[in-house]
Amino acid sequence: MTMIYKVEKEIAGRTLRLETGKLAKQSHGSVLVSYGETIVLATVVYADPREDCDFFPLTVDYRERTAAAGKFPGGFIKREGRPSTKEILTMRMIDRPLRPLFPKGFFNEVQIQTMVLSADLQNEPDILAMIGASACLAISEIPFDGPLGAVRIGRINDNFVINPTYRELEESSLELVLGGTRDLPNMIEIKATELPEEVIADAIEFGHKTIVEICDLISELAQACGKEKIAFEVPDTAPVVKMLHEKIGQDFIAARAIEGKKERDNTIDALFDKFKEEIFPENSDQPPLFEPSLVSLAIEDFKTEIIRTDLMQNRRAANRGMDEIRTLSCEVGLLPRTHGSALFTRGETQSMVSITLGTTSDEQIIDGLQEEYGQRFMLHYSFPPFCVGEVRRITGPGRREIGHGALAEKSLEPIIPSKEKFPYTIRINSDVLESNGSSSMATVCGGTLALMDAGVPIKRPVAGISIGMVSEGDKYLLLTDILGEEDHFGDMDFKVAGSQKGITGIQLDLKARGLKFEIIREVLQRARDARIAILKHMLQAIDKPRPETSEYAPRITTITIPVDMIGAVIGPGGREIKRIQESTGTKIDIEDDGTVHISCVGGDGHMRARSIVELMTMPLQVGKVYEGRVVSIKEFGAFIELAPGREGLCHVSELSGSFVKNVSDFCKVNDMLTVKVIAVDPQGRIKLSHKAVEKKSGKKPEQENNEES
Repeated sequence: MTMIYKVEKEIAGRTLRLETGKLAKQSHGSVLVSYGETIVLATVVYADPREDCDFFPLTVDYRERTAAAGKFPGGFIKREGRPSTKEILTMRMIDRPLRPLFPKGFFNEVQIQTMVLSADLQNEPDILAMIGASACLAISEIPFDGPLGAVRIGRINDNFVINPTYRELEESSLELVLGGTRDLPNMIEIKATELPEEVIADAIEFGHKTIVEICDLISELAQACGKEKIAFEVPDTAPVVKMLHEKIGQDFIAARAIEGKKERDNTIDALFDKFKEEIFPENSDQPPLFEPSLVSLAIEDFKTEIIRTDLMQNRRAANRGMDEIRTLSCEVGLLPRTHGSALFTRGETQSMVSITLGTTSDEQIIDGLQEEYGQRFMLHYSFPPFCVGEVRRITGPGRREIGHGALAEKSLEPIIPSKEKFPYTIRINSDVLESNGSSSMATVCGGTLALMDAGVPIKRPVAGISIGMVSEGDKYLLLTDILGEEDHFGDMDFKVAGSQKGITGIQLDLKARGLKFEIIREVLQRARDARIAILKHMLQAIDKPRPETSEYAPRITTITIPVDMIGAVIGPGGREIKRIQESTGTKIDIEDDGTVHISCVGGDGHMRARSIVELMTMPLQVGKVYEGRVVSIKEFGAFIELAPGREGLCHVSELSGSFVKNVSDFCKVNDMLTVKVIAVDPQGRIKLSHKAVEKKSGKKPEQENNEES
């Protein structure tokens, strides 16, 4: 029988346990990770490289089966289908720190699968999936320069908390997901409520101490049962790189000086196509000098060598300084029928952003392991192929689009006003029209402008910037506002978003094995300087939110009614609420706590509907004047409906100051009468008087109300 190996360690008062040898034994590595009563299974398998493959085909999958939390999936189909946004973001979160730890030139197919088997609704399973993925790689025969640890850090009452529970996260001013090796961090994801750079840097250093403990635990498991790693030698590209220098080196350097991105790329592509034609001549009986995959790898090494050398010698495209931001352009109010719009351009990166304001019923319903809830702020990011001059198949949003949209969303969410202050559902659409570096941060900037154009009372404007780096030994250079090639051939893409007050969002993608803490602090300061400069430029286009929302946006008013009156407003089969909506042209949403959101597009129907709901649910005040509809006529008087379900009697003696012989001679059914409430007896019966209003001749009901109050 297979031996079962277990290692465990107490982390933040809970036991983190790693186990292997019992489940999924046909995989090349499998680890069961448990923390509290949350359990995740992680597995890895690998296969031979595909023919002529010139990239590392790593696939990461993460799934949350609702059965893990004792739930059925929502909706009509009671089986999980495509991955949710949360699952896709977790897949990316696992992939990004692991990928740099595989050897260069390793092109075997590797597939990591992680699945949540049990969820205690206290401990987030995504961190366990990251740890499990690292652990199963560590014990497998796959070459891997790990282990990698992961931790989530919160901040409650100015104190850092390791792996906060769901409830603690609701009170936390910080959510930091940190990945790293025993030496240094190599992946950072942050959502924060405008926290200072010093606090963020301290949180990263604090979290890395726990990562060291987790790496030690994984190493203990690998020492006990790890398999011998397969032999792998890094491909020697030196001969091909030398040939590239000889044949196209000078032409490549000259082509890099071309200003336009598209023209520059086309010229460079033509150079490499010509080189490949010489290496792999058509209709030749001679075998090629080199394998196609080796040539592709050598071309990357050749580009990397020249571009990094230029950068290390302080030479950037267009002779731009290392801390210089490309030319900025900001416009608002471009799209007349959207509720808000903006165009943000930085160099050759451009984002068109629009805002849609909706009601409570427009919230996105999120169904997962936790209890179902509504999301009232969402940001959707699109990256069409034309934005980089390419032709490719057009499908739904990919993992990259979902990931970049989530980063921009978490960067803007801390400045969105509360539902009590601004009772709208807010959707931001960002369409990237051009891209040459950090379109997600352009989305953040454009999103801020569009929110202000839409009249959303944001707390403070937010901007974002990406800082890159190139290094050689102990020497390094930071690059502000990186281009696409500086991202691709550099060591990192460190995106930082925030307001003048502090940081709201961070995402670090690192190609190196780790990033020193002193560099992290320097990056955060560099990003702050750039962020403030961008904010100053943005505020020249619009310096504060517009005082009113668009005429095409819904008008919303909110009131709170007693919970026991909800049924009265809705009525049997929804009769009463439908009647109010139809008569006023409104949409009414009622929450379980008695909060009523009333909306309409154009006009004042929302205020008329509000008055009706108030009349239906609030105690009538003696002495107040109301307008009602005659619903029934009797010999002794007329019954008048003040609101659906609330009728009062206007006795014949109270109809007029003059003698009224027959009630039907004075009024008819469906006539509107202005009446004053003169009494409400202990049984709730309402006594009305039209005569009392007549005495105030020439005055409108609202004037009467003002005088009475």
